[in-house]
Amino acid sequence: MKLPRDLSGRELVKALARLGYEVSHQTGSHIRLTTLRNGEHHVTVPAHDPIKIGTLNAILRDVADHAGLIREELLELLFG
Repeated sequence: MKLPRDLSGRELVKALARLGYEVSHQTGSHIRLTTLRNGEHHVTVPAHDPIKIGTLNAILRDVADHAGLIREELLELLFG
């Protein structure tokens, strides 16, 4: 599955909520998400529209590593 090219920061926040991430706070255009699944983990999502593809890829790689999933599994869970 390919990465979505037109994903906004807010849409990514909603998708990550499916994995137990919740907004802990926001500073300017950066949204900080936290989950306690598999131990505490934080990720920062820019509230841009759209998110640059390299930034999106880095965020998803970090989330996949923490969740113990491969990239394809994560993409299917979030956008499938």
